[in-house]
Amino acid sequence: MTDNASVPVYKLYGEHQQWATPDMIHCETIAARSKLHNWEIKPHQHHGLFQILYLREGNARLRIEERDHPMAAGQLLLVPQMCVHGFQFAPNAQGHVITLAYPLVRRAAGAAGEALLTLRSPYLHLLAADDASAWLRGHFAALDREYRGNALHREIVLESLLGAALAWLARHAIPVAPSATHDSRGMRHFAAFCTMIEAEYASHHPISDYARRLGITAAHLNALCRQASGQSALDLIHERMLLEAKRQLVYTSMTVSTVSYSLGFADPAYFTRFFKQRIGMSPKQFRNGAQQAFGARTG
Repeated sequence: MTDNASVPVYKLYGEHQQWATPDMIHCETIAARSKLHNWEIKPHQHHGLFQILYLREGNARLRIEERDHPMAAGQLLLVPQMCVHGFQFAPNAQGHVITLAYPLVRRAAGAAGEALLTLRSPYLHLLAADDASAWLRGHFAALDREYRGNALHREIVLESLLGAALAWLARHAIPVAPSATHDSRGMRHFAAFCTMIEAEYASHHPISDYARRLGITAAHLNALCRQASGQSALDLIHERMLLEAKRQLVYTSMTVSTVSYSLGFADPAYFTRFFKQRIGMSPKQFRNGAQQAFGARTG
């Protein structure tokens, strides 16, 4: 547990300053940053950034929110903004990390970029042993080479390579319902709603308020949410609130009452009932279980 109010938020891990480059993209190898931190990237978040990590060789232990997952060679991880994630890499780990500003994802990939930005949690994908996946592997290497160079028309080539890679990921690597992918306006509405949730999940606005600001009906918004995610609009808001509650319980020392107030609940008892009904245990039980799990791993 930590006494900090929240998990660290970085532009790039370990750096608190703005990027020194005007690019809205940053490319580096896994080893370049990880070996500076003894191959461990502790749990952190990025604001306004979408990250792609491709593990070409070696293995890693991946922390997503409060859980650990193994990561093997050939897997890639898509990480949307403000998701808690961390890594423990094997010293022989090799691969690429591509970090993108959200406006660049939209500009370079259009509707494919919007589809990627509807991801609400990190997503792990295993590249198959086929020609399509081999193409993406080569694309990561080409992106890295172009980023490090200073050739004529570098920005145009970078954005072209990036757009193609993002389109591949939207086609092959994310679970988006077919009905949602064919309705670009609906996808834009859903993406805008996800952005609203991220900024306002603790405000407890009615669904009709979000729909009004999007220029659609509440029924239409619910239909779009079910097409894209299989959940209702309210389910998505509650999911985000619960995710934040878990983060605060696992990564901070705030009392349950303080957590409840930070999430917009006027009554901590109501928050406890809300949490237990959906998670199957009280906030205190969840925190104690996380502490025991972490102690078992580090003891």
